[in-house]
Amino acid sequence: MLVHDTCNNDSDLQRRHILRSRLLCVDVHLPLALACWQRHGLESAAAFFPRDADAVDVSVGIYRFRDEAALHAALASAETEAVMADVPRFTDATVSRCIGIPL
Repeated sequence: MLVHDTCNNDSDLQRRHILRSRLLCVDVHLPLALACWQRHGLESAAAFFPRDADAVDVSVGIYRFRDEAALHAALASAETEAVMADVPRFTDATVSRCIGIPL
């Protein structure tokens, strides 16, 4: 599942917002997702913040499940409501989900 968040980082206030959002994602949201979905097969959760000085900031959440069935079981679980309700704490982005397949 990918969470795509973009933000212009032209001001100190915007840069502080970006840093706070990243800390909330890594320190609060990812542990919450692990706590909720690990029993359904979530093996790891990480955040990726690619940086290009000439582009808007982007954040991507990477959730690795045991297999595709585990992914669907987690997303269908009652715990998903708590995980998704936490997203607005660190971003106003719309959640976009993608399933990656090994090449």
